[in-house]
Amino acid sequence: VQLQASGGGLVQAGGSLRLSCAASGRIYSSTVMGWFRQAPGKEREFVAAIRWGVGNTYYADPVKGRFTISRDKGENTVYLQMNSLKPEDTAAYYCALDRHGLSFSGNDYDYWGQGTLVTVSS
Repeated sequence: VQLQASGGGLVQAGGSLRLSCAASGRIYSSTVMGWFRQAPGKEREFVAAIRWGVGNTYYADPVKGRFTISRDKGENTVYLQMNSLKPEDTAAYYCALDRHGLSFSGNDYDYWGQGTLVTVSS
């Protein structure tokens, strides 16, 4: 499986961006797709995840109500719609795939895309 992330950029505080992550290969119903982020000088942190089969979604507290994760099964793509962006959302965002079930730890994910940089100016 290969993951290709895109959609990052520079945006002013309060603005929106949509990240995309296209996956090659077959994705099973038990798969979980997640987004993580890493800001300069900080550890990687969980942002959001979605169960590929049933579509259940999960969010980290800092992004609840502002970010929405979704997936398009036909396109094998997962999205992260980010609204009301704040300067503290500035980070490299990574999509990841976990074949074995839901986890909020990046250590449990099997495949990773390259990062896409999101910069939010104040």
